[in-house]
Amino acid sequence: MIVNESLRLYPPTIATIRRAKTDVELGGYKIPRGTELLIPILAVHHDLAIWGNDVNEFNPGRFSEGVARAAKHPVAFIPFGLGVRTCIGQNLAVLQTKLALAIILQRFSFRLAPSYQHAPTVLMLLYPQYGAPIIFNQLSTLDNPNQDSSS
Repeated sequence: MIVNESLRLYPPTIATIRRAKTDVELGGYKIPRGTELLIPILAVHHDLAIWGNDVNEFNPGRFSEGVARAAKHPVAFIPFGLGVRTCIGQNLAVLQTKLALAIILQRFSFRLAPSYQHAPTVLMLLYPQYGAPIIFNQLSTLDNPNQDSSS
């Protein structure tokens, strides 16, 4: 749930492009076949009408009943795209993220540095404008019995 909520707030890509296979009506507009459409993933993930009043808050609990029920629309969560063009690395990326988090949480406590300024910005990708300085403290062997005391 924590990884999904992080991906919702800070998706790895901010938009994707799709081409209409047939003539379609979308939001009252007629879209002719072959028209390229920009799908603004970042905007969808921050849409108040889809995610509710806490749209800008970190709330992993919204995923407690699964991805399809996290929002008012079952396919509103699209950090890796959707359908046949979903990122082929999605499962590997999520697995690596969970593994890295598990290893870090076993060995360290961490917090944001006092100099941190929350300023996500977009330049092709979403990134922290002023960086994300983090202070790590290694857990003692008493806190982490699996840690080798000789290291």
